[in-house]
Amino acid sequence: MRSVGFQPAEPLKVWAVSDGRAGIENQALGLAEAIARRTPIQIITRHVELRTPWSWLPPGFVPWPRHALGLESDAIEPPWPDIFIGCGRASIPFALGIRDWSNHKTFVVQLQDPRVNPREFDVVTPPIHDRLEGPNVLPIVGSCHRVTPDRLDQAVLDFPQALDELPGPRFAVLIGGKSKRQDISAKRARDISDSLIAVQRETGGSLMVTLSRRTGNAARMQLRTYLAPHCAVFYEGEGVNPYFAMLGVADHIFVTADSVNMAAEAAATAKPIHILDVDGKGGKLERFHQSLARRGCSRRFTGRLETWSYPPLLETDRVAAAVLTAWSARQGVQR
Repeated sequence: MRSVGFQPAEPLKVWAVSDGRAGIENQALGLAEAIARRTPIQIITRHVELRTPWSWLPPGFVPWPRHALGLESDAIEPPWPDIFIGCGRASIPFALGIRDWSNHKTFVVQLQDPRVNPREFDVVTPPIHDRLEGPNVLPIVGSCHRVTPDRLDQAVLDFPQALDELPGPRFAVLIGGKSKRQDISAKRARDISDSLIAVQRETGGSLMVTLSRRTGNAARMQLRTYLAPHCAVFYEGEGVNPYFAMLGVADHIFVTADSVNMAAEAAATAKPIHILDVDGKGGKLERFHQSLARRGCSRRFTGRLETWSYPPLLETDRVAAAVLTAWSARQGVQR
């Protein structure tokens, strides 16, 4: 589907800027790829990090960030992009600067809550549970991501194991870990293992489990000892990542309650999402899970397997359409 309105004569140059961590970079790339589904673009990734002591400063108070880049960072130099998509704390000083560096020709999109005045950007896209407001703020349920039917289908074909031939029902289990307020203790990991083993035994289906880099050692040991022997897939970070392939073949998806990204990605599949309890208070994450539940995407898992349907959650595509509309409007004014 192509956007309507002003169309560029040449492909747009779009930067996806982050610190390079997969969970952060994939949000920026997901939005860039959604834009690419609507108009021809060239996507360029940029990984940035600041040297100390500049990395200690609040992002809005970093003078001359281009001169404070670490040795491992990509250069932030002209030619400047048509659209800058930043995600995460490390990208913010460059998002704040690039409008001036480009003489206000670069359109700046900042994902997540930047914790500075939203008016410093062209579009800000925070999760709705952050309750950030403003005329150029577009709140979304969860986060932008790269999950599409085509990507999942291709991942299934490319994965070395024929996951679509596993006995059904197939269960994709996405395990997170430590966050600011939550974690998965050894006891909680054992409880999760026991509940999933019970589901597998009752249904005769297949468990496919992936752990996060945030999964702590105590939880990891419990899951490896008790859950892994019952799994058709148990991924801890070595070898080909089965994440997208698992989502592609799953009939049900289980997600630990600490993760926004994984739950938002799961919701794009229109498959039942069962939320697994973790330790600690959810805080504003409770509002995110409530919004998912209200839309029919997810239910808290209490030990009983349920099946239901809902329309896929397509927030990344909604943001892409809004960004192109705003970009086109500005081009019309500048012409």
